[in-house]
Amino acid sequence: MPLTPLDIHNKEFTRGFRGYDEDEVNEFLDQVIKDYELLIREKKELNEKVDYLNEKLGHFTNIEETLNKSILIAQETAEEVKGNAAKESKLIIKEAEKNADRIINEALHKSRKISIEVEELKKQAKVFRTRLKMLVEAQLDLIESGDWDGLFDVDLGDGQDQDN
Repeated sequence: MPLTPLDIHNKEFTRGFRGYDEDEVNEFLDQVIKDYELLIREKKELNEKVDYLNEKLGHFTNIEETLNKSILIAQETAEEVKGNAAKESKLIIKEAEKNADRIINEALHKSRKISIEVEELKKQAKVFRTRLKMLVEAQLDLIESGDWDGLFDVDLGDGQDQDN
C-alpha cells in the first residue's frame, strides 16, 4: 500500500546515540509531505483529465465510426443510383430506337402507298388524256365532215315571210 502524507507526518523514528538533528529531519519531512501532497493532487487531476480525454476519445471514435458508415452508405447509394441511371438510359435508348424504327417503317409504308397512288394517278391521267384526245378528234372529224356543207344550202327565206 502506498504511503500517504499522513503516514509520513506520523512517522516516528527511534532515537539513537548521536542521532540526526531532530529539527532538520522534521523540516525535511515537512518538505517531503508538501511535495508528496502536491504529487497526489497532480496525479488526481491528471487521472481526471485522462478520464475526460478517454470519454472524449470514445465520443470521437463513435463519430468516426458513424461517419465511416455514412460514407460507405453514400458510396453504395451513389453506385446504385449510377447503375439505375445506366439501366434507365439504356431503356430510354432502346425505346427511342424502337420508336425510330416504327416511324421509319410508317414513313416507308406511306411513301410506298403514295408512290402507288401517284402511279395510279398517272395511269388515270393517260387514260383521261387519251379519251379527251379521242373526243377532240371525233369533234374535229365531225367539224370537217361534209355534213356541214348541207347546212349552208338550206334556204331560210321561207321562214321570214311567214313572220310578217
